[in-house]
Amino acid sequence: MMPRLSLLSLFAAAMVPFALGTIWPEWGQVGILICLLVFLFALIDLVLTPSLLLIEVDREVKDVLSVGTSNSVKLWFNNRGTVPLKIHVHDEPPMPCQYTNLPFDIELFPNKHQYSIYHVEPHHRGKNRFRRVFLQMKSRFGLWTVYDERDIHQEIRIYPDIQSVRGVELLARRNRLAEAGIKMSRLRGRGTDFDRLREYRRGDEFRSIDWKATSRHQELISREYVVEKNQNIIFLLDCGRSMCNADEGVTHFDRALNAAILLSYVALRQGDTVSLMACSNKVECWVPPIRGAGSIQKLIRQVYDLEPIYEASDYQLMSEQLQLRYRKRSLVVVLTHALDEVHLEYLGKALRMMRWPHLVLSAFLRNVPLENRMNSIPETDREAFQIAAAAEIVSSQATQIAALQKSGLLVLDTLPENLSVNLISRYLDIKARQLL
Repeated sequence: MMPRLSLLSLFAAAMVPFALGTIWPEWGQVGILICLLVFLFALIDLVLTPSLLLIEVDREVKDVLSVGTSNSVKLWFNNRGTVPLKIHVHDEPPMPCQYTNLPFDIELFPNKHQYSIYHVEPHHRGKNRFRRVFLQMKSRFGLWTVYDERDIHQEIRIYPDIQSVRGVELLARRNRLAEAGIKMSRLRGRGTDFDRLREYRRGDEFRSIDWKATSRHQELISREYVVEKNQNIIFLLDCGRSMCNADEGVTHFDRALNAAILLSYVALRQGDTVSLMACSNKVECWVPPIRGAGSIQKLIRQVYDLEPIYEASDYQLMSEQLQLRYRKRSLVVVLTHALDEVHLEYLGKALRMMRWPHLVLSAFLRNVPLENRMNSIPETDREAFQIAAAAEIVSSQATQIAALQKSGLLVLDTLPENLSVNLISRYLDIKARQLL
């Protein structure tokens, strides 16, 4: 408990007679009497105030939260006393995070279960916990502030942002895919695997007409094909020093991990097999091949607590481990960020080693501050020199990326915020063109 300003004001008022007692001694006796009365009043206020121990507190929250998105938390209260209580509540959510509607005030009625909801937005993936709940209340006459805390520790897991998985089909559709009639669920129309016969529709290719079925039904019948299934997708996720770079508070590694999860969801929906290997200067994680749309949760559970480390990535080790762990032809998606042309040259050697027997798609995340500096307008000679240096670095990297493309590698050079959409679109294009 802690005295409030009102109690301190009463004691301050009681000091006035003491001050007057320096001139008129009889006022000193009055001051002592007033102080005793204030002290007695404060003691009575404290005795009449109900105890916060009469309030039961419980926290209701999911075991799994999504990073970077709003997650609801519900605090339950039960006042076992006989009078209503107005309390001020604060919780200790997993840090670092942002939260809304916290702290809050609530009036608790006797023998009634009540709750209040606030929202928390975690910033880091991995294991974390909720800790204490703090309660605060004014005394009966407002002279004291009464405190109490409840040690309600709850272990939680913070996963990547998987709430956008349901909307990934809309994000992945580009104009050219819509015009081709490709649906994310089946990718009909461009494959070689026969799926079914159906009525001819305007826009169908004439070579897709089944003339025997047409003759039998006396109307035009088309064959419908689906893109091949049971193909293999392997994600090679760089979790070295370069992926620690951040844009708007989100690291390149988080962007890459989210993109890998979203593309895995799409690939599993298409009937493909997905596996993932994360490497820095050693293999940090290996997820063996999985298949089936429901397997996305298994993948997420194994990678949700991965973090980049401040060590140089060993791309040769990455290539060697790929050859050891998986020899069957697959689409290998390498997610990385090249710091400079020397880094890119070293990375390119390892990527060329992966070409046999695999189809390699290298997704490079651009350096956003470097791009912004290159596209800015100089105001001083120093800024002009900086812009020229940035343009030279970007140009050198673009030349080396073009050389990778000429060597038979598929390359995606994209801004971090566009990685997921562009990667999914490229995957669909590869499937439609039967490159794998």
